[in-house]
Amino acid sequence: MKAAEIRELTTKELEEKLQVELEQINKMKINHAISPLENPNVIKESRKKIARLQTILKERELNK
Repeated sequence: MKAAEIRELTTKELEEKLQVELEQINKMKINHAISPLENPNVIKESRKKIARLQTILKERELNK
């Protein structure tokens, strides 16, 4: 998901997506610790997606 696509979402949708992503990354980390993931770069991509979501949420909070 690109930043432009994320900006089109409402604040509530962003918060929901952030919660889902945080849950998914935690599951991926646990699964990776037990048995290595086929593509560990997925964790890296998920972290970046979470950072984008948090950044846009923070921007909206500051602009209010």
